[in-house]
Amino acid sequence: MKERTMALAGIFQATELVRQAANHGTWSGYAADTCLDSLLAIDADTVEEIYGSANRLRLGAETLVSVLQGDRRHMESLGYAVSIMQLEHNFRRQNDMQARIGGELQSITTLDDGLEVHEIKDLQAKSIAALYTRTISTLSPRIVINGRPQYLQVDRTVNWIRTLLFAGLRSAVLWRQMGGGRFSLMFGRKKMIEQAQMLLPG
Repeated sequence: MKERTMALAGIFQATELVRQAANHGTWSGYAADTCLDSLLAIDADTVEEIYGSANRLRLGAETLVSVLQGDRRHMESLGYAVSIMQLEHNFRRQNDMQARIGGELQSITTLDDGLEVHEIKDLQAKSIAALYTRTISTLSPRIVINGRPQYLQVDRTVNWIRTLLFAGLRSAVLWRQMGGGRFSLMFGRKKMIEQAQMLLPG
């Protein structure tokens, strides 16, 4: 249940960051780095290794708790999360695409060129965004992002939005692998809230 909740928090961390970026042009860099790193953690053996630690999913856990308790402030993030879960259903059948993505993400992990850490992250996000456009964006449903045009026309913001959507899909795949599904959300809400609250620092 903990691993499943972490994966679900990973989805909501990604979608809440997408909402922030599209509407405000800024987002939590620390939380976004967690999403990007989870996408590049190809050889991780455990869910903890994918995200680094539960503490790095704080934004996702807070958003998840809020959504499960019926708070309407995060309805946009919830909408993106639902779309990502629908997308995961179609992505699951794309074996060739999955293999291609795995190989390209592996090469993106080695991007460096002696840059500063934040510059490396931006470079990785740019490459991941291009990969997203060539692959995931060709599947249905296409996720339509609502936001302010002045932010959605900035290349760096768009790159990170696509990277975050990609990371959300990675978490959705993980959620499914951990036994997640609609029924576990419908009937396990109370336990999920308790688990998500346990992910939050005291």
